[in-house]
Parts: sequence; C-alpha cells; structure tokens
Amino acid sequence: MMNQEYTARGIAKYAGAFIAWMIGSGFASGQETLQFFTSYGLASYTAIGLNFIGTLFFGVVFVETGYRNRELSPFNHFLYFCGNRAGRFYSGLIAVIVFLLMAVLISGAGATLQEYYGLNHLAGSLLMAAAVLAAYLSGFERLIFVISKVGPAVIAFTLAVGVITAVRDWGDLSMASSQAAVLSPLRTSPHWGISSLLYLSLNFLSGGAYFTQLGVSAEREKDVTYGMIVGIVVLMAAIAIVNTAFLLNAQPMAELSIPILYLAEKISHPLGAAFSIILILGIFSSCSSMMWTVCSRFSFSEKRTQQLFAAGVAAGAFFIGLLPFTKLISVFYPLVGYAGILLLLMVVRKVLREKDERTPAPSKPE
Repeated sequence: MMNQEYTARGIAKYAGAFIAWMIGSGFASGQETLQFFTSYGLASYTAIGLNFIGTLFFGVVFVETGYRNRELSPFNHFLYFCGNRAGRFYSGLIAVIVFLLMAVLISGAGATLQEYYGLNHLAGSLLMAAAVLAAYLSGFERLIFVISKVGPAVIAFTLAVGVITAVRDWGDLSMASSQAAVLSPLRTSPHWGISSLLYLSLNFLSGGAYFTQLGVSAEREKDVTYGMIVGIVVLMAAIAIVNTAFLLNAQPMAELSIPILYLAEKISHPLGAAFSIILILGIFSSCSSMMWTVCSRFSFSEKRTQQLFAAGVAAGAFFIGLLPFTKLISVFYPLVGYAGILLLLMVVRKVLREKDERTPAPSKPE
C-alpha cells in the first residue's frame, strides 16, 4: 500500500524539475563539468564529492523552507535567510544574474545549432528565445510538467555517452592525470576546493527562488524533499561519469565548445545527431525555468503588461546571447559563484539559529 505521505510520481516530478534547472547549456554541453571540475585532474573527484554534500544540504533546506512557508504569498527566500538589508540586495541582484544566465543559455543554443547543423548563430538563438517566451506564457504549473519530462531524458542521454566513453577508453586511465594538465587554463579558480564552492553557490544563488517555489507548490513535503534528494544523486552521478570521460579524452576537450557532443559523435554519427537535439531540449528546460524566475520578480496589474515585460526579457537575453558561448561561461559563471558565497553562509547561520531555538533548554536541578 502506497504511503500517503509521499508518492513515487510526486518524487519523480520534483526530481525531474530539479534536474531540469541544473542541465542548462553549461552542464549539457559539458562546459560546466570541464571548467569547474575536470580541469583540476584527479582532484576533480574530491571537488565533486564536496559539491554533492553541499548540494544535498542546501537543496533540502531550500525546498523544505518553501514548503513550510507556502501560505505566504509571495515568499521571498532572500529576506527569510538574509534579513531585510542583505535580503533586499540579493532580491534586486538575482533578477539581473538570472537574466544574464538566460543569455548564456540562449548563446549555448545558438552555438550548438551552428556547430552541428551550420545554422546561423543569430537564427538559433532567436528560435530558443521564442520557445522560452512561449513556455513562460503557458504558466508555471504547466512549465513544471513539461520540464520534468525533459530533464531526466537529458540526464539519461548524458549518462549513456559518459558511460560508453569511460568503458571504451578505460585503458587510458593511468595517463589521465598527466594529460589533464592541458585543461588547466580552463580552471575557474586557483584551487579545486574554491571551484567546488563556486559551483555550489552559483547554483543556489541563481536557483534559490526556483527551488523554494518547488516547495511552495508541493502538495506533500516528502514528495519535494525526496524528489530533490533523488535529483541530486542522479545529477552528481552524471557529473562524475562525464568527468571521467573528459579526463580520458583531455587533449581534444581543451579546444571544444561543446565537448560532450564531440564524445557522442565519436561513438557514432547518429548518436551525435540525437544528442544535439537532446542538448537543445536541455537548454530549453533550464532557460524556461530562469525566465519564470526573472519575471516573478516583477508584478504588473494587467496581464497584457506582464506579457509585454516577458517579451522584453526574452528579447534582451537574445541580444546578449549573441556573444561567444564559451567565453560567457568562463567569465560570468565564476563571478556569480563569488556573489553567492555570502548567501550560503547566511543560510547556514539561519539553519543553526533555528536549530538552537527548537532545542529545549536543560532543566535546572531541584
């Protein structure tokens, strides 16, 4: 008999929704894994492990906080975790950050379509911007339904490419450490530990509003909590496997904009063609989530005005997205990570304070 406190369907829904946010052009193309982890050689596995622990902690905190405050409308997680002054600063900053992240994703769509199909970068970016706008106008609940279907498909395809590559090239593992030196110019920071922290804060600064909204929209707390945990386990397993595949092919990885597409093509041409489509779907799913985050920061009394504002957001992201994809990731993503470190510290402080408040004071002896 199914436990009424959670359902497998509910867990799958929220796991898919979490993954969908995380698999934008940076992850699905391989650039995030390459720059934040693989470029540090074998130390990348320790960085991934630390990131896994941090993502589990903050992921559960964010969705459960959203669920516990679902009666508040709207709920601002920045004010909740950071207080009035810092909370308002982050509330203003996040709209700009997520808007720019959208531009990176749109640039990734244009780069993928141009690199694999020869479609003009401008045309590819324009198609993605239009699709994202249409997804936003369909409403958040419908968006959750759509992207929860796309996310697991992208992860499954990425895992398949990574596993096949790792198994095929396993004999070269002894040379991986020395070959990884060619990737060192791609590093996001001087040390792998800092890089791991930057990746963690990048995801939770940009995705915090979305993650808490998952909690707000959940009917059952355990659905969204277990869904987040399952999504994190699957995502981190995918990162570790793809990281292994990149280490085993370090030399060509250093010069590619879409490295995982190269691995898929190396396995077989039909697989490469199929993955290019999966990659576009992954970009769409993550970019659609970011579109909602940006637009939710601004409320207009008339629906028509809200729609026009959303169209303006999509248009602005499109124009910025015409800049080079790889360069946008290497410069912008680490900067967002540094901006989010203070937020993570404040979340930890808030959690510890709440724990102290719930702990009963010891009774005095008679």
